[in-house]
Amino acid sequence: MKHRPRKRFGQNFLTDNQVIDGIINLIRPRQSDLIVEVGPGRGALTGMLLESGCELHVVELDRDLAAKLVRQYDDADNFHLHSGDVLAMDLAELTGGRQFRLIGNLPYNISSPMLFHAFQWPRQILDMVFMLQKEVVNRMAATPGSSDYGRLSVMCQFYCQVIPEFIVPPEAFYPPPKVESRLVRLIPHARPPVKVGDDSQFAGLVRLAFSQRRKTLRNALKIILDQEAIQACGVDPGARAETLDLAAFARLANAAAKSG
Repeated sequence: MKHRPRKRFGQNFLTDNQVIDGIINLIRPRQSDLIVEVGPGRGALTGMLLESGCELHVVELDRDLAAKLVRQYDDADNFHLHSGDVLAMDLAELTGGRQFRLIGNLPYNISSPMLFHAFQWPRQILDMVFMLQKEVVNRMAATPGSSDYGRLSVMCQFYCQVIPEFIVPPEAFYPPPKVESRLVRLIPHARPPVKVGDDSQFAGLVRLAFSQRRKTLRNALKIILDQEAIQACGVDPGARAETLDLAAFARLANAAAKSG
């Protein structure tokens, strides 16, 4: 399947067979699986996933690639193609409300939006395996107080166990990107690691806390919590967001919900 990579779609096609085998070994697809593959590109993983017998739904934005994938795999009963923008799709509706696994070699420009999109279905998604820019994976797995720790770290760890996997060099792709990539596996928590009354309230508070990283919590959260309310949560109003763990954010979010 020859296809000229398109910059506007952020296309870097995986070509290294050893890396492809490594990803398949990480996913370990089974016949009983329902898998959604985001951005299959030229089908580097698609054929091997189909060989497992799983029910495979692929989502491809590039219409030319979608047409080529249909020509190559449409005779497979377990292949289902959805042409369009995955960020505009209801993944629960796409999979008929069943539990599914989510995988993808994501263009770097949609990696964070895709993660937040997937977090809408933590009960339906069994696990996720993504190829991302290495720095993004570092941020996802970062701990409080580190330079990589931020909103993405908090939200990923609120919804999932984050397991960084192997690093993939630029030469494994065509065209080679200017950065290293890394596999990451996300396993949604069976039970939330912290008690939060309202997920959207929690997400909004985390977004506000990190909106200006140099601001103290006293200033960053002043429109929803005053200094006394922050102190009542056992949090220093003079601290910055990157020093707080999940439990501290949960206490603040629950306090904001009560005061609102």
